[in-house]
Amino acid sequence: MSTDKIFPKGEPASPDHFTGTVWIYTLVPNNDKLHFTSTSVTFEAGARTNWHKHAGGQVLIVTNGSGQYQETGKPIQVIKKGDVVTVMPGTKHWHGSSPNSELTHIAVNMNTQDGIVDWLEGVTDEEFKGGK
Repeated sequence: MSTDKIFPKGEPASPDHFTGTVWIYTLVPNNDKLHFTSTSVTFEAGARTNWHKHAGGQVLIVTNGSGQYQETGKPIQVIKKGDVVTVMPGTKHWHGSSPNSELTHIAVNMNTQDGIVDWLEGVTDEEFKGGK
């Protein structure tokens, strides 16, 4: 991963919702006027989120490295620096690094008055490798 980081790595993410080493740096905390949050998330190679949903939707802006994004029932998409992923409200998905590359993205969660995130089951190694 490049040393041209835009934001600090932040704090370690909860192992209850992530596999591997992940850091989260809050850019914009949620509030009851704007109804959105924004974080910079850094995944070490092989790290990923659990399956999850956002009631209000999410946008991922990849700022460094390469990774993967998958919606339930669809093939894995490769994502890289400069890519923007739009996640529609209620879509079950996961995202994280590639097996051999770190990934950093900015996550924007909109319409947080509807809920921020509903965490689900972990992504298996087989799913991460594209076997399911």
